[in-house]
Amino acid sequence: MQIIQSIQNRIYEIRGERVMLDRDLAFLYEVETRVLNQAVKRNIKRFPKDFMFQLTKEEFESIKFQVDTVKDQFSMSSQFVMTYPNKRPISALPYVFTEQGVAMLSGVINSDKAINMNIAIMRAFVAVRQVLLKQNDIKEQLKEIKERIGEHDVQLNQIYDAMENLLDEKAAQRKWDERERIGFKK
Repeated sequence: MQIIQSIQNRIYEIRGERVMLDRDLAFLYEVETRVLNQAVKRNIKRFPKDFMFQLTKEEFESIKFQVDTVKDQFSMSSQFVMTYPNKRPISALPYVFTEQGVAMLSGVINSDKAINMNIAIMRAFVAVRQVLLKQNDIKEQLKEIKERIGEHDVQLNQIYDAMENLLDEKAAQRKWDERERIGFKK
């Protein structure tokens, strides 16, 4: 379960898609990022733009804090040779893979580790999707509760108005009953 959590921490939201960075996938598959990207480029027909795309500088800057946090938590520097030890040059912005792109990687990188990791990654994507569905369900329930409360407010206001009217009538009746009588007295 810890591996699923580790993978979920490496799933980012970019351009409305849940994606994983090439270097995170390379780390999980225990290959160099360069090797992963070369395998993808040799099979580029398998990776249309909705399966894989390269980040812009702005997109990479926007997730850099998240990436650095994950790196600190799981010590992403490993025994493998890193192509870009400190920072990638601007011309080498990372590629990201959508869920379908990660599934397609299983046919491109065909080691036992990659296959097992691919299964774990697919499970992580499913778990993320389930969490999002639960959140949507909770949002829907909150919206329904809010509507009910709004209706109850209207009904309570009507009850308060009716009670005020009754109290006003009762006060008026008391005033009428307590008034000084004029005319013949018995």
